[in-house]
Amino acid sequence: MKLLTYNIRKAIGLDRRRDPHRVLEVINHTGADVVVLQEADRRLGNRPAALPARLIVEDSDYTPVPLAANGISLGSHGNAILVRKGTEVALPRRIELPGFEPRGAVSVEVAGQLRVIGTHLGLMRRHRVRQLSALAEVLDDHPMPTAMLGDFNEWSAAQGFEALHDDFTLHAPGRSFHAARPMAALDRVALSSGLELRDAGVVETPLSRIASDHLPVWVEVAAR
Repeated sequence: MKLLTYNIRKAIGLDRRRDPHRVLEVINHTGADVVVLQEADRRLGNRPAALPARLIVEDSDYTPVPLAANGISLGSHGNAILVRKGTEVALPRRIELPGFEPRGAVSVEVAGQLRVIGTHLGLMRRHRVRQLSALAEVLDDHPMPTAMLGDFNEWSAAQGFEALHDDFTLHAPGRSFHAARPMAALDRVALSSGLELRDAGVVETPLSRIASDHLPVWVEVAAR
């Protein structure tokens, strides 16, 4: 199964234009089965979707997982999940995370065999450590093969991930930020036991280099 994580920066590209069609074109060309998004909703007010659900359904092979708490957002705290049309999903869930700034995660079980979690961690390491610890505790309540993807906001290659070490293997497929000149592997994937990484990479095309300030990151996983 091919999984993708993409911080779409509220669909605002490096040319300062908000263009959800451009973002969706980047996603469509990845061939991913499941797409985890960050900054998929606008930041203020009722947080309307920056990538409208109607546009996704009409102009792509994907459908949004129902994760929003209202009728205008795509997800929760800007986190959203898309799945290829016809994919069986179960137990969509919003997860609140601790920290000074509002942060969260979203979760869904895909095809009865894999739990996918999308998250966007805080800017301060001490908050990120607490957030990962909270996610680890949530996962202990219902063990199953799990892929955790998102913008982890961690510049270090080793520090800040202690809460995942016992149960997850962390992967940084490549430098994804800043899209114009990638210097940091902020977008990462953590795989639980029972999952094997088959392949991984960063989507670096002329369009992805301008559609957001992050490049999409993908992994192909299989059950062991």
